[in-house]
Amino acid sequence: MSKKTAYLLGILLTIIIGTLLYCYLCDDCYCCPEDEVTTEETNTIVAEPEVITTTKNGFSLNDANGDFSIKINDNFNFKTSNFSILDSISPKVTDGVAKLKHYLLENPLKTVDITGYYKSDETNDSAFPNLGLARANSVKNYFISQGISAKQININGELNNDINPDETGTLFGPLEFGLLTSEEGTTDETLLALCDDIRKNPIVLYFKTGQAHINLTKEQREKIANISRCVDKLGVKIQVVGHTDNTGNANTNMQLGQERADFAKDYLVRNGILEANIETSSKGPNEPIADNSTEAGRAENRRTVITIN
Repeated sequence: MSKKTAYLLGILLTIIIGTLLYCYLCDDCYCCPEDEVTTEETNTIVAEPEVITTTKNGFSLNDANGDFSIKINDNFNFKTSNFSILDSISPKVTDGVAKLKHYLLENPLKTVDITGYYKSDETNDSAFPNLGLARANSVKNYFISQGISAKQININGELNNDINPDETGTLFGPLEFGLLTSEEGTTDETLLALCDDIRKNPIVLYFKTGQAHINLTKEQREKIANISRCVDKLGVKIQVVGHTDNTGNANTNMQLGQERADFAKDYLVRNGILEANIETSSKGPNEPIADNSTEAGRAENRRTVITIN
């Protein structure tokens, strides 16, 4: 290679190296063709709000073993966390209940099943084990007010998280109805045993005078439901008896015992037990279950007992 050629190659190499270093060291320089530039794009996905459809169950009832069938778009409605039927009962529902009444009168071996639904996020402030059962009981009471016999009504409660209220918190028809046929002359031995157990092991409440609310245990709520069944099926009455210790005047204690019984009765009535099925009385200090000479004993004697006759 001649000196001239080597000289030219050196100049060319210097230019190439200089250009590469310039592009590498200069952030603002543009050295790449447009189609070689990689642009990273960020796509933001906006989630659509979930649309929850309000559940609306109609008043539907069909006898698979008979010729009775009704299907009405309206139903009994409730507010969430509540067991009282909303006042706006449709005339169509009232007419359907009247038809059911006549059918049951003509078929005394038929019984109507009422299953009330509740959601797991609802608050149960009723005296029943769950809101579904409390709602079914409210509908049962309406049926009774329309002339249907309590002996021809069964009530149940069931968890159902597929029912959705509207934006005002109204549940439309959280219920299901069915018709069954019983055998003539059959005796429900299980029910008889259950009612006998209540007589032997009644509900006993201890609360202070002036207390505005009764907090029932889970077991006591179950007993309230069973007491309601005994009243409906056997025609017995609920007996609410108030007791006191022996402190103070005997007449005053009799009055105090009655006030305690009446307080418990009012609580039951507010929770859907028909007032006509409840009888109250006072034993005052006359039936102690513990020693009145001690504070612990007197506290046990200050009680209200709920049972059936």
